[in-house]
Amino acid sequence: MSAFIKSIASKIIVGRSRLGSSRLRKSAMLSGLGLLALAGGGCAAIPLPAFTGASSSGVSHADVTGSIPQSSPLSPSLDIEDWRRAKGAIALALDPQGNGAPVNWDNPRSGAKGSFTPAGAARPVGENICRAFLAELGGSIVGQTLQGDACRDLSGEWTLGKVQPWKKT
Repeated sequence: MSAFIKSIASKIIVGRSRLGSSRLRKSAMLSGLGLLALAGGGCAAIPLPAFTGASSSGVSHADVTGSIPQSSPLSPSLDIEDWRRAKGAIALALDPQGNGAPVNWDNPRSGAKGSFTPAGAARPVGENICRAFLAELGGSIVGQTLQGDACRDLSGEWTLGKVQPWKKT
């Protein structure tokens, strides 16, 4: 036992004369050490993705940490609820097992709406599956067509890559 722990344990024990037997002293000392172990248990640094905001791909997800994003990564025109609904639609649209058809979303409260259409086949990139898409946004927000790509990590979470206004070729 280290000198530090012994000194703390002896302070926890309320004097040897009051405890009487060595068995009782030993029991009190072990109880004190148990309390020290519990108190010091939080000192270990174990990064947990759910608390650090990182996914298995190392990308930060503000909604995982409970932070409130000011806008979506798709468009600053979308509010938090618009983005939540759009994320569900993009996951369905870009699923490699899907049929490639557009998937629509809308938010009756804000009036925003849109759709996602996969553009090309899904492709592996490292441990992720990535796919290009076209997004159409409209309703109560300024209409725009965007092109971009997104990757799904091993946990199934889609992360947007570069998104820009659509350029017809």
